[in-house]
Amino acid sequence: MAPHPIRKAQQHPPVNVQLSTVSESRKNIVVTLDKTEVDAEHQAVVGEYLRHAQLPGFRPGKAPLALVGKRFAKEISEQFKQKVVTKAYRGALEKEKLDVLNVVSVEEGTIEPGADVSITVTVDVRPEFTLPDYVGLPTTVDSAEPTDAEIDNVIQGLRSESADFKPAEHAAAKGDYVKLSYEGTLDGKPVAEIAADKQLYAKVPQTWEEVEGANEGIIPGLGKQLSGVSKGDKKTVNIAFPAGFEPVPALAGKTVEYAVEILEVRERVLPELNAEFFKAHRVDDLEGLRSQVRSSLKLQKEQRNRAAQRNQVTQALAEKVNFEPPTSLVEAETQGVLRQFIEENMRRGIPAEQFEKDKKELFEGARKAAASRVKVQLILAKIAEIEKIEVTDRDFDVYIRTQAARSNQRPDKIIKDLTKDREALRSVQQSIIFDKSVDFLVSKATLSAVKP
Repeated sequence: MAPHPIRKAQQHPPVNVQLSTVSESRKNIVVTLDKTEVDAEHQAVVGEYLRHAQLPGFRPGKAPLALVGKRFAKEISEQFKQKVVTKAYRGALEKEKLDVLNVVSVEEGTIEPGADVSITVTVDVRPEFTLPDYVGLPTTVDSAEPTDAEIDNVIQGLRSESADFKPAEHAAAKGDYVKLSYEGTLDGKPVAEIAADKQLYAKVPQTWEEVEGANEGIIPGLGKQLSGVSKGDKKTVNIAFPAGFEPVPALAGKTVEYAVEILEVRERVLPELNAEFFKAHRVDDLEGLRSQVRSSLKLQKEQRNRAAQRNQVTQALAEKVNFEPPTSLVEAETQGVLRQFIEENMRRGIPAEQFEKDKKELFEGARKAAASRVKVQLILAKIAEIEKIEVTDRDFDVYIRTQAARSNQRPDKIIKDLTKDREALRSVQQSIIFDKSVDFLVSKATLSAVKP
């Protein structure tokens, strides 16, 4: 039987590419393939189907061309178009030596055998910039040595955590707890009607409030007006809600009158610094407790200093380098910043309607932060390339263990999920490289001052 009339691929003219600049980091590429190149791709696809097609009555690879073409017309057409677009795109990259970060759009036009093809691809490329000297960047940190006053405050806090609260015979004083009921009105109208879905700000039959405490309760400033009250007292207090009060926008900037009744006063009784207290904190005596607290405080301060240095070196680099970050990367990062911001604020109880009200300001702020992040990431990527900073197996193992602990998942499940999602795996690898690059910068930074 004569072989099918599929010709071998011929040598064709080089890809015709027209490159135009949209912006510093965005390019338009118009790629033209002549019909001989297009036909070669079509013949290659048809040839693959001829060799492997399984049709009733024919052995694999022996079915007639016309029958194969009819049976697999849709599949051949789709694969043919994909191969033509891929050939055009790869040819353009090879010819123009572009470092593409993201493909923004592809306009295929008409792709069919026997005709020239023109394909337009819009891409965002890695912007060109010159790195400044990134070794020896100046940083400023606080002293990591805890003061005696800081140690005393921590020990006092530990005692407060274990404090007992006993009914007080005296009037409420700072640090005491008051059990009370309250009901609010605004301009003579019950807050229960103004903020029907936020009854904690309207009327509560009983709750506890610390007198002049550092941490305020639900009603801002209420605890500061309870000094001197006794059980059975009734009083009216005026609460000025701050402008832009997010939990209840209807009360923002308004002064609400609360009728308060004192139900009980309890005083905080701190535990003695005795053997029982020391044993509970796994030390032998006060000196051992102070040593333990000092070590913990020092570690916390060192971690804060490290975070401060990381921020300072990246900010310094961003200020020294000026270029336009690719738009598509900024847009993607903006969505991530917005999502993170909204999730954090929803956990704080901010209503969804508040986000809608402030969406313009939120988007502008998120976009500005995203542009800065993308810029820093591109700078770090270039430093990583120069310094040959790469992801090692150990780096990946540390990441997996950390994520497993945070998400309460098995490490093997995280690994399995990443192997299925190449984009997610690539994102993890980039994140590790960025972190290692910042660590490198900090290791090479200089301490210009240490604040006492």
